[in-house]
Amino acid sequence: MTFKIAIASGKGGTGKTTVSVNLYHFFLKYISEKVKLVDCDVEEPNDVLFFKETEMESTQKVMQFIPEIDPEKCTYCNRCVDYCEFNAISVIPSVKYTDINADLCHSCGACLVACTFGAITEKAHMIGTINNYKTGNGDGLTEGILRVGSPMQTMVIKELKKKVFQNEEIIIYDAPPGTSCPVVQTVADADFTILVTEPTPFGLHDLKLAVDLLKETGIPFGIIVNKAGLGNKQVYEYIKSERLELLGSIPFNKNYAAQYSSGNILSNIPDEIEICYLEIIKKLKRKIVRA
Repeated sequence: MTFKIAIASGKGGTGKTTVSVNLYHFFLKYISEKVKLVDCDVEEPNDVLFFKETEMESTQKVMQFIPEIDPEKCTYCNRCVDYCEFNAISVIPSVKYTDINADLCHSCGACLVACTFGAITEKAHMIGTINNYKTGNGDGLTEGILRVGSPMQTMVIKELKKKVFQNEEIIIYDAPPGTSCPVVQTVADADFTILVTEPTPFGLHDLKLAVDLLKETGIPFGIIVNKAGLGNKQVYEYIKSERLELLGSIPFNKNYAAQYSSGNILSNIPDEIEICYLEIIKKLKRKIVRA
């Protein structure tokens, strides 16, 4: 049975990717060889940068079907405009003008149902790619990359997750930052979500937003405080007052931060940081066993 863990954060820069890559590393080292890391931050995927020995196994396009209107068959009745919930279709009968905004279209198919004259067909447009990598061990890394200029993050994430084989023991979803639709799509089928925060006022503010989101979804979650030792104690006070699960605190280490900037977080991991991750792994292992 596959156990899916999503790593999310209310804001960027808290260390969500650092935690995702390290958990992948330590799960492989101590728990199982059947672990898959999935980079769902499709606007800016960078998990692959932290693996020195990678080999691309495959790449495939993500396609979106956008409607097209045949002016020879269109009667300019505006039914397709009325059916479109996303205001992607413009029709001006007086000048016999039609237009479909591909950036607003969600490929829901409502316009196809609305048109009874056969004037609307669909054409495939590329909105992103999915890449699969070998990382030297484990089941590797899969990432989604959104086409520059496309707003269809959620659609790419949805297709990305479909392409991940479900024969792994553990799947780690590295979610986009924030609390918007792409994050919801990432955590939607997770068995457990880890919220990464930092002990700063901004970290606390955005942690509260992420906690509210996960409470609405009903997905169980725990919290990791990254860069512990900086800022103040308000994050810990909030976690205690809300009776939330604190999985662990990762201490701030200036040298380790420098390694991150060079893409070397998996080499020469400080002992104090490895010990913290091992304690987190133990807690997660108990959740996996119970599942």
